[in-house]
Amino acid sequence: MASSQHSPSAAAHPSGSSLSAGHAAERAQHLRGLLYCSLAAIIWSSGGVVVRTVGAGAWEIIFWRSVFAGLFLAGLLLVRERRRFFKVFLEAPWASIGMGLCFATASTCFVIAMEYTSVAKILFLQGISPFIAAIASWLILREKVGSRTWGAMAVALVGIGIMEIESFEGSGSLIGDLLSITIGAAFAIATVIVRSNRKVRMIPAAFYATVFAGTVAATQAPTLAISSHDLPYLFFFGFGQLGLGMALYTSGARHIPAAEAALAALLEPALGPIWVWLVYAENPGTYAIVGGAILIGSLILHSLYDLHAAGRRVVPPVV
Repeated sequence: MASSQHSPSAAAHPSGSSLSAGHAAERAQHLRGLLYCSLAAIIWSSGGVVVRTVGAGAWEIIFWRSVFAGLFLAGLLLVRERRRFFKVFLEAPWASIGMGLCFATASTCFVIAMEYTSVAKILFLQGISPFIAAIASWLILREKVGSRTWGAMAVALVGIGIMEIESFEGSGSLIGDLLSITIGAAFAIATVIVRSNRKVRMIPAAFYATVFAGTVAATQAPTLAISSHDLPYLFFFGFGQLGLGMALYTSGARHIPAAEAALAALLEPALGPIWVWLVYAENPGTYAIVGGAILIGSLILHSLYDLHAAGRRVVPPVV
């Protein structure tokens, strides 16, 4: 009769097994989303090196980058969807167009903002993106943002500020500041749109972004001609750096809260100086190293603690 005094285990009850399996699947999705968003940011961080390597103008770069990224995304959709290629563009069309406009706005404003303010100021004000994403996701999706995530975002913003402290010179420009804030806001809203349509493929939305940005660039570029030297770099810049990065980010942001996705994207400004140092042997400076270490450290600690807490979550007992 001793066996009758043992509480039933989760393994002996289908409902308990279902809870455990569901939690494991949820944790796996969270890890996958975090990994994809982080990989996207790492890929995007190489952009500064490419821009410095090519001799084309900014609008020409945006145009050809958009063309090659659009070809990559269209090819990816064709391989994945085959006969459903055109049908996927009809799934949540307004959400896809909205996200595409947001990404296109962010990339276009970045080019314009560089004419009014420093890259340092742009990167710093872009750091507000996770805060905007957190507020928007709470208002729209009712996603609760924990104190740990708020703290990680604050520390990451401090890290960006330290990275660029030597570059803050002059009085700046109100137009440049507003454009920089628009970049962060547009990226945050795009992230919330992806999260709110998590059951819909958002790669078509990334494709729309390349169409919108490429169209604007075509109307502004004095010429669309590029040299044979620039062609392979712009091919990588669009096909691999932007196209693959957007595919990873839109796939990953579906599985994690919007604030965490935008937070992971801050790896881009943190790793940018490292690419320049590796390729051009430019010393990023003490502030860039310290600030980057703080930023990356806050992201790593936040992710590790979050995954550890998820792994220790207790499965409710079967009554």
